[in-house]
Amino acid sequence: MVQRQLPKPAEVFELMKFRKIEPNLKKRRLQAALTIEDLRRIAKRRTPAAAFDYTDGGAEGEISMARAVQAFEDVEFHPAILHDVSRVDTSTQVLGGSSALPFGIAPTGFTRLMQTEGEVAGAGAAARAGIPFTLSTLGTTSIEDVKAANPHGRNWFQLYVMRQREISFGLAERAARAGYDTLFFTVDAPVAGARLRDTRNGFSIPPQLGLRTFSNAALRPWWWWDFLTTAKLEFASLSETGGTVGELLDSAMDPSIDFDDLAEIRAMWPGKFAVKGVQTLEDAKKLADVGVDAIVLSNHGGRQLDRAPVPFLLLPEVARELGSDVEIIVDTGIRNGADIVASLALGAKFTLIGRAYLYGLMAGGREGVDRAIAILAEQVVRTMKLLQVGNVEELGPSHVTQLSRFHRQDQERAHSVGR
Repeated sequence: MVQRQLPKPAEVFELMKFRKIEPNLKKRRLQAALTIEDLRRIAKRRTPAAAFDYTDGGAEGEISMARAVQAFEDVEFHPAILHDVSRVDTSTQVLGGSSALPFGIAPTGFTRLMQTEGEVAGAGAAARAGIPFTLSTLGTTSIEDVKAANPHGRNWFQLYVMRQREISFGLAERAARAGYDTLFFTVDAPVAGARLRDTRNGFSIPPQLGLRTFSNAALRPWWWWDFLTTAKLEFASLSETGGTVGELLDSAMDPSIDFDDLAEIRAMWPGKFAVKGVQTLEDAKKLADVGVDAIVLSNHGGRQLDRAPVPFLLLPEVARELGSDVEIIVDTGIRNGADIVASLALGAKFTLIGRAYLYGLMAGGREGVDRAIAILAEQVVRTMKLLQVGNVEELGPSHVTQLSRFHRQDQERAHSVGR
C-alpha cells in the first residue's frame, strides 16, 4: 500500500516556480521559435501575402523545391560511439578564409521587401556569427552599405551577367574595391522561372496597392509602416526598378552568356571565384578544368527550372569525382542544422542558407536573423555531438545514407548496360 500524507505548504511552494515573463513582444516570439519552421510560421503571420509568397514559393508546381526539402528529410545518420565530444569545433576554411560555422548567407534579391532592415540585418548578423554574407546583384542595399554593416567580416558578391555587360563589370569592380573577397557568378538564370505565386498575387517591384493587396496588408499595418517610413524600395545597384519580377529579370539577364563570358569575368576578378547554379556532373568537371575555385550545386532554390536535379542528391557523385580538385558548396532545401551536417558528410565544403535566413528576417528583423543562425548553429552542434564527431573534418560518407525515394533511372539503365 502507498503511504499518503498531506503535502507541506513549503514543499508545494518549492514546485511553484514561474518563468520570468519577457516584456518585449519581439524577443518573446523569437525565443519561442525553436526551429526554422517556427520562424516561417511567424513570418507568414507578420508579412503580406505577396512578399511572403515571393520568399516562400518556387517555380511552376514547386516540385524541385519540395524534392530538395524531402531529400534532406530522407537521410539516415550512422552515429559512432565512445568518442569524446565534450567540445565540438564547427569552424571551417572555405574560399581562402575562415568561417565560424559551416554555412553562410546566400544571395537573395529584393531583401528589404521582406523586412525593411534587409541586407543590413543579414550582414550584421553574419558579422556577429563569424560567417560570410553574400550580396545579390538584385539586392536592395548597396555594395558599400553592406560592407559598412560587416566591415571586418567576409562579404561575397553574387553577379548576374546582364545584356549591358558594362553594368555587370562595373558591379564586380565596385565589389572588389569595397573588399569583397569572393565573386559568385550565377549561371542558372538566362530567363526568369515561372513563379506562379507571384503572378497570382500581382507581385511587382515596388509593391502596388491593389484592392487585394490592400485588404491583406490591412491586417499587417506594422509591415506597411516600415515600408512607408523608410527609404524607397529599389535596387541598390540597378536603375531598372518597375515591373513584375519576371519582367525585370527577363529585361536584365542575358541568355547568350557562355564560357567565354566566364573567362572574361574570371580574368577581371582579383579574388576567389565561384560558379553558382551547377546541376550536372559534366558541367562541374568543365568548371574544375578551367580552374574555378568553387562550384555551388544549386537549382536556385527551386525558383528557376522546376523538376531540376536536387543538389543534395547530386552531391556524392560530384564529390567523388571532383572533391580534391575544387571546393563544393551546396544550397537549396536547407531547413535544419542536420541538413548542413549531412551535406558536409557527403563531400560539401560549405553550405548556404537562403529562405531560412529570410524567415528569420520577416519574423523579427535583425534579431530574427540572429535567431535563425542560432537555431541552425545549435542543431549543427547537437547533430555532431550525437554522431560523436569533434570537428567538421571528421564527417564522412560513413555517417550518412541517402534513402532512395528518388531513383535516377537513366543512371540505373546506364549501369546495367555497362555490366
